[in-house]
This record gives sequence, C-alpha cells and structure tokens, in this order.
Amino acid sequence: MVEAPAEAPAAEEAPPAEPQPQSQPKKKRKPRPRAERRQRPKVRRERPAERKPISRQPAQDSERGRRQERRGVVVSSAMDKTIIVKVEAIKAHRRYKKVVRRSVKFHAHDEQNTAKDGDIVRIVETRPLSKSKHWRLVEIVEAAK
Repeated sequence: MVEAPAEAPAAEEAPPAEPQPQSQPKKKRKPRPRAERRQRPKVRRERPAERKPISRQPAQDSERGRRQERRGVVVSSAMDKTIIVKVEAIKAHRRYKKVVRRSVKFHAHDEQNTAKDGDIVRIVETRPLSKSKHWRLVEIVEAAK
C-alpha cells in the first residue's frame, strides 16, 4: 500500500501584529516667510516675429447705443406731458418654479398728451428729463376701449 503524502503544512501564520500607537494629530506647520517659500519659475511665452496692427471696429449705426424698450399700460395721465406706465414682467421663480408677476411703474414723457388711461404704449429709455422721468413715449400700440 502506498501512503498518501502528508498534507502540506497550512500557511504559516504571522505572529500577532503589535498594536499600532494611536495616531497623534499632526502639528500645523508655521507659515514660512515669502522669501523662503518655493519659487515657481515664470513661464516665458514666445514673442511673435511681427506685431499685429491695431484694428478699429466700425462705429455702430446709432451714436447713443442701444436703448431699452418697454411695453406697458398707462396707469395715469393726470400730469402735463407725463404719463405713468405700468410694465409687468412674468417670470418663474428660480427655486420654486412658481410663476411670479412683477410690475414696475415708469414716468414717461408724452409731448402731445396723446396717451390716456388704459392705453397700451411703447416707451424707450432716454436721457433724464426730470428727477423721475427717464423714458419717452414712442407710440400708442392699442388705445383703451
């Protein structure tokens, strides 16, 4: 009879690990003076052989720039050459997405006193005409009924 070879000894067991000391909180380093800090070399960029000439953009069509336009309802036309226009903005709330209605009143210059209460008008931004008037009536879009 042939005897089976003896089983290989089990993997050698490592001696029990020594308990590791509790890690102590690291000490904060004292900030070094600027002169002793590590200096990074400044990256040098290549200089072009020729310099580009300065090119000017052509002037815009209107000399005063783009003026804001608003469309709103005349709330009051009691003053002379002045109307109060209520402009509504409907926006969704940024977080809650609920539709919020905001309105602003603008004093606008109406040279011929043509606009009446309830008219839908278009106004444009203009230079300050008085303490509160910075808008001017352009057209009456829809007359009040």
